[in-house]
Amino acid sequence: MTISIALTKGRVEKQFLQYLQSRGFDVGPLIEKGRKLLVETDEFTCIFVKGWDVATYVEYGICDLGIVGEDILAETRPDVFDLMPLPFGKCRFALAGKPESIRHNRKRRIATKYPNVTQRFFREKGESVDIVKLEGSVELAPIVGLADAIVDIVETGTTLKENGLVVIEEIQLITARLIANRSALKIKKQSIQPFIEKLHGEGVYK
Repeated sequence: MTISIALTKGRVEKQFLQYLQSRGFDVGPLIEKGRKLLVETDEFTCIFVKGWDVATYVEYGICDLGIVGEDILAETRPDVFDLMPLPFGKCRFALAGKPESIRHNRKRRIATKYPNVTQRFFREKGESVDIVKLEGSVELAPIVGLADAIVDIVETGTTLKENGLVVIEEIQLITARLIANRSALKIKKQSIQPFIEKLHGEGVYK
């Protein structure tokens, strides 16, 4: 049985294809796909969707496997099997703000694209905060006074630095993950197991 993989276009796609190629997979059809959203190779079928939708396609069984950022898994907690980390997409969740925001004696307002991650982080710290959900450019929030600080993904820290912000506290290291539909792991074991072992070596599949 052919296995299907949900993948998002962009940087993660390029890094995953490079990784597949390094493991001996033929990625020619994927590199030459043009605007196609569904591409078949000799070993699997790849469906291209938005990053936040990858886990949904896997959870509902449209795709057997998916390549997704750990940040999305942490935020949405989909009902999928988290198989293993992949050696790319490495960054971290961090609390960041202006240097003066490190010291505070009042309830803070935090801007973020990840309200669930943020809520859990501050709950574990025993701190009550007001959360403002934004879809993009969260770094702007502390600059214009919308929020005291932000929780966001930080890779190099360049964007923070250029906007006068600093990392106040690191929350969690994250990377790209290989996820699987729970039923597919059993039904398509004969197809999925060889793929995973070729991807990451023996002893991974359980």
